[in-house]
Amino acid sequence: MSQNSLSVDRPRCRPPFRNGEWFTNPKADLLAGLVVALALIPEAISFSIIAGVDPKVGLYASFSISIIISFSGGRSGMISAATGAMALVIVPLVAEYGVAYLFAATVLAGLFQIGFGYLGVGSLMRFIPRTVMVGFVNALAILIFMAQVPHILLSDGEQAPGVLTMNLIFIGLGLGIIYGLPRLTKAVPSPLVAIVTLGLATAYFGIDLPTVGDMGELPSTLPFVSLPEIPFTIETLRIILPFSITLALVGLLESLLTAQLLDDLTDTNSDKNRESRGQGIANIATGFLGGMAGCAMIGQSMINYRTGGSSRLSTLASGVFLLVLIMVLGDLVAQIPMAALVAVMIMVSIGTFNWSSIRPRLVRDLPRPETAVMLATVGIVVLTHNLAYGVGVGVLLSAVFFVRHVSHVVKVTSVLDPDNVERLYAVTGELFFASTNDLVHSFDYDAVRVKRVEIDLSNARIWDTSAVVALDAVVAKFAERGIEAHLVGLNRHAESLHSKATGKVAVGH
Repeated sequence: MSQNSLSVDRPRCRPPFRNGEWFTNPKADLLAGLVVALALIPEAISFSIIAGVDPKVGLYASFSISIIISFSGGRSGMISAATGAMALVIVPLVAEYGVAYLFAATVLAGLFQIGFGYLGVGSLMRFIPRTVMVGFVNALAILIFMAQVPHILLSDGEQAPGVLTMNLIFIGLGLGIIYGLPRLTKAVPSPLVAIVTLGLATAYFGIDLPTVGDMGELPSTLPFVSLPEIPFTIETLRIILPFSITLALVGLLESLLTAQLLDDLTDTNSDKNRESRGQGIANIATGFLGGMAGCAMIGQSMINYRTGGSSRLSTLASGVFLLVLIMVLGDLVAQIPMAALVAVMIMVSIGTFNWSSIRPRLVRDLPRPETAVMLATVGIVVLTHNLAYGVGVGVLLSAVFFVRHVSHVVKVTSVLDPDNVERLYAVTGELFFASTNDLVHSFDYDAVRVKRVEIDLSNARIWDTSAVVALDAVVAKFAERGIEAHLVGLNRHAESLHSKATGKVAVGH
């Protein structure tokens, strides 16, 4: 099957070294992986701090998930690691019960994700409307930028006079290199050049700026496989179960949305169910290695995409380079100025935001409900810093607006037969719980002067028992007036549903 196939998911897992998934452009993939690895370090440390755990917990998770998902995942070129969304979920668990329970919850969350993958949860992605996807992307871009504000303004600690000015200058220089270098050459990713150049400049001139090392201590030893030090009891399961379910759902939602975004950007298809299972495998392994739960990172995935990474090799390289950087080159990495990484993340934020979605002409031409869904998705995500909440509200609003629209497209027309013996009604539209009230009141019962009516449902669709009840009510209202009503034109599904439900549920009209 070609990459441009219209199928949503492929049920069979493809061999990992086929179909150009690994070696389409090794040089670009390796360089992109290096840029991603450099950007992962401060983020993994930050997420560890948010979760209330040692920085090594986030770093261990980031390189182990990246390496494992490169083999087990369903989307080439997507980066998975420790994330802020997952860190926020586990804050209460770590605070009350300790890090060992976090490891256990991570393993259990992975088991749930594997189960969801086999149940076909990836196919549910088609129920997420485009406007929710746009809102998701825009909210993510805003969150990425907001996360850089403390590093831009140095508001997270006291700084010597002049440091803020120099920090802003270096961020500006970094952005200048990132956007200017591609005009001259694209042989090397401009974000990588910016990081190296600014790092060398601060070291050569002795400029004192906040560095990666200021974010937290880098680990100096490899993790080892071990069981979480918890009592294996029903009480322990009761404690971690709610957190594990939430981690599994939030992780899959963010991962599958990121996979869908990359599908759209690259005009390729991915196996969402395989990705679900892959995320589960990675989280199980990470829990036993002493790492926190993780999922796909849209910011890092966009860095990978923007710097030329497109295959599984780029994902694997990000994990391997991260491991090398923190274990072998930790002292050098600790000296990288945060200004360089902030410039990279600002580039990602600008590139991620869907600027066309806020053009006045487009906003004016789009249906208002779609604009409302997008704004609600963005607003909820930005306020809660939780992508799952925003997407959930967006999908719910979309469903409400859709039901509201469909419920008002039921039409009833009628004609009197030439012999003046019966009146013929034709019903068109979707008949379900939201449209039944309009249906019942669309018939002119008191104006009928014949003894027989025929209601043609050939162009209508009966969806639920509410529609059956409504049709029974219509027939009953005609009967009260001494008029015999007959339903015709029912398709096989509608006839089956009507025969099973008619007269067996109360008429609520």
